Amino acid sequence: MLTYEDVTAFFMKAAAGVGLSTHPEYWTNTRTLEREFACVCHVGTCEEAEQRGNCTLSFTWSTLDTALSLEGPSGVCDFFHEPGEDCPHLHTREVPPLLIELSYNLTLNSSEAAAPEKTLLSLAQMLKLQASEHSGRAVETRPGLTMTLADNRLQPESLTLQQRVEIPIWHPEGMEGLAEFRESREERAERAWRRRPDDDDDIDLGIERQDELTPEEWLPQVMVEVCQDIAHVLNALDGVRSHGLLNRE
Repeated sequence: MLTYEDVTAFFMKAAAGVGLSTHPEYWTNTRTLEREFACVCHVGTCEEAEQRGNCTLSFTWSTLDTALSLEGPSGVCDFFHEPGEDCPHLHTREVPPLLIELSYNLTLNSSEAAAPEKTLLSLAQMLKLQASEHSGRAVETRPGLTMTLADNRLQPESLTLQQRVEIPIWHPEGMEGLAEFRESREERAERAWRRRPDDDDDIDLGIERQDELTPEEWLPQVMVEVCQDIAHVLNALDGVRSHGLLNRE
């Protein structure tokens, strides 16, 4: 059984392991029973945080997630109505993943905000490329600029990046729901077949045991990879300022 507390604890431990400073917040909606988690992350000390980029990681744990945690994928059926053998919920593979939102922000100082619009737009695209290269888990990366109204005109305020990470913790195929696991399993199977001894059963059982891993076993490593991605993107954001890219014509 995987709980909201487990997921947040896995993330906090992974963030500490890669050297991220964290500021978590937890909420519970007493009407819908949804639980929300948000955590501001940055590299370095808190005193330096205002001069560096930061990332807010957030996700929502719904009552459906609780049902899936207790009952597995068949919990989709129980959540909506009385179970029945012919119910399509029991046979679907369209189980929603755990959706994690990553929002990066780099506040511009006055001189950086005065950079030409073309420079800022080029920089946003460059950051998107760098973030995509260092984000093995993100399924979408969107750069942007936030604007503020000052002296009756819009002025750039900060560079932003939005990313989405989907983790199929309730997938009916378990670890097989992760594309990279399928590929690595196929590679292992091919290597095992090439050096196959007379008794094949041991190899087959060894591979099968990998398929039976539960989310509690593989999610901590996935969270480590997510935190490593966050650290890489934050370093890319900080590199913009430390190398003076915003002040170049």
